[in-house]
Amino acid sequence: MRYLLLSDGTVYSGAPLGADADAIGEVVFNTGMTGYQEVLSDPSYAGQIVLFTYPLIGNYGINADDFESARLQAAGVVVKEACDAPSNWRSTRLLHDLLKERGLVGIQGVDTRAITKRIRSGGVAMGMITDRNPEDAFGDLRAARTYDETDFVERVTTKSPYAWGYAGFERIDEPMAEYRRRLVVLDCGLKYNILRRFAALGCRSIVLPATTPADEVLGWEPDGVLFSPGPGDPARLPTIVQTARDLLGKTPIFGICLGNQILCQALGGRTFKLKFGHRGANHPVQDLRTGKVTITSQNHGYAVDPSSLPSGLAEVTQLNVNDGTVEGIRAKDFDATSIQYHPEAAPGPWDSRPYFAEFVEKMGAGRR
Repeated sequence: MRYLLLSDGTVYSGAPLGADADAIGEVVFNTGMTGYQEVLSDPSYAGQIVLFTYPLIGNYGINADDFESARLQAAGVVVKEACDAPSNWRSTRLLHDLLKERGLVGIQGVDTRAITKRIRSGGVAMGMITDRNPEDAFGDLRAARTYDETDFVERVTTKSPYAWGYAGFERIDEPMAEYRRRLVVLDCGLKYNILRRFAALGCRSIVLPATTPADEVLGWEPDGVLFSPGPGDPARLPTIVQTARDLLGKTPIFGICLGNQILCQALGGRTFKLKFGHRGANHPVQDLRTGKVTITSQNHGYAVDPSSLPSGLAEVTQLNVNDGTVEGIRAKDFDATSIQYHPEAAPGPWDSRPYFAEFVEKMGAGRR
């Protein structure tokens, strides 16, 4: 028997999945029907126990190509049923086997619909997956630091610079000659598919630790700078926000997800925590410039307060159709834009891929 405990005292019982250990994290739900491998390896899920609302997870197995980082990032996983007989030509192993191998704790056989409804009503909560007696385990859950008290960007960012090009990882001293642009990426919790999309548009990416100061960023002579997605409370990142502020007006800037929140703070805005966040592959967003609505992939628990954005510095360009939250902004006096969702998808629809090409066009003449 394995248990999922919530900080409000609720206990759900199920069957073991993956590693045999305890897991503590913020319990969130993802509504995507596919993409469980990408989700579990997405650094933005660091510190979170991910509950999949789709009832059968693992039905197309695990393959070697769909990881979005070098390791599994989630704190734990909750599913209704983990498939033990996957069917897909790329599949090499079971979800259970991957979790066991990578030390990720999961639970299956619980009522994921009931848990999701509880989170939607009461908001996200800290939780624990354990094989221990719940009465004994609750003490550890209550003593644990909350999600909002931890700087998860520090945990997931690269420890040293690296390069990414057409073939993936490259030696950082490789010549630039065959690329159109040089992009510097501040890694706040980067997904590989972001680098793949820029490489497909002729960009070589230099990926730097999130806390790299502006003068060092500019020392790489970028044609543009990207602030990547990532986990945690954006209000805990003053050093990265200052870097964004120092770069304004000196190079084109693009922010994705957490990068959007960082840019908005650099312009004077504030963020707040959503009740249960946006996590899934079917969130409609309207571009206020064109009126066009795209279906987007999202993974964030915080949003930008539009009333906090200085009207002379920032313009809201996109809104979430469901709840009206900010999904994109433009800095009026600087070449800087950002979006709250994931145009690289992985998983999710490709509707918003054109924003990559739009930013590459802003990156100047480049090197040829």
